[in-house]
Amino acid sequence: MNLTLTVLEIVAPVFLLAGIGFAWVKAGLEYRIQFVTQLAMTLSLPCLIFVSLMQTRIDPAALTALSLASVVSYAVVTVVFVILIKALRLQTRTYTAPLIFGNTGNLGLPLALFAFGEIGLSYAIIVFAIMALWSYTFGIWLVAGAGSFSKVLREPLVWGTVLGALFLWQEWETPIFLTNTLTLVGQMAIPMMLITLGVAVARLSGRGLAFAALLSAIKLALCVAIAWVVGRYFALDPVAFGVLVLQVATPVAVTSYLLAEKYGADAQSVAGLVVASTLMSVGALPLLLAAVL
Repeated sequence: MNLTLTVLEIVAPVFLLAGIGFAWVKAGLEYRIQFVTQLAMTLSLPCLIFVSLMQTRIDPAALTALSLASVVSYAVVTVVFVILIKALRLQTRTYTAPLIFGNTGNLGLPLALFAFGEIGLSYAIIVFAIMALWSYTFGIWLVAGAGSFSKVLREPLVWGTVLGALFLWQEWETPIFLTNTLTLVGQMAIPMMLITLGVAVARLSGRGLAFAALLSAIKLALCVAIAWVVGRYFALDPVAFGVLVLQVATPVAVTSYLLAEKYGADAQSVAGLVVASTLMSVGALPLLLAAVL
């Protein structure tokens, strides 16, 4: 009973905030998702990442182990889903990226924060940063057929991560007034991303949900299995292990739909994956969280 209550206390804020966004749209109220997403991804989230990395005091050995485990996890996930997509004869541009890259930002970061506290958020940001770098390069190439290293260099998320890692490594600190300012800006990120997630899901079409649900279940099972095995292989501490499994197992990201729309892939099929996997996560993530606590 205590474990059940703990899990509910952790996941409730995540889904309640997403529910606010969902209800906001269904009530017919205006929500400029492009502006809010740009504000979060360009300003608030980079500040959150930078301050979290600068202020964290993760043991260097644990930091290295989690970073390596994240790289290996996403490498294995990538190979597995590339093979699966080819075996099922599905369109590579449409299905491969959404099945590889989860919603580690909008959903994974808040879940790690509520489940494991500030240290969990610090660990989750490391996994998110590695996934984001892979997504902005290989992920865009999968959908668009072309990737650009210059695009990576223009991403504030990348620079927030790099500078945060540099300050962490050198044990530097920004002046207190600047740290307080960056902290306030960064605190906007998590509620904005969760509400935006609800808004985005409310606006998506659920066409082809049966097939999307099948693929979502396969994604969830394979991602959990891969992250679990890799986490055990690298002997991660309990918090790092839990964060890795939760992050890799997050549902299909809404950004996958936006990329499909932008580059001419089958956006409606991706929308079905987003809806199906997000709904599935409502039941799956609490069970998974109970397993790693």
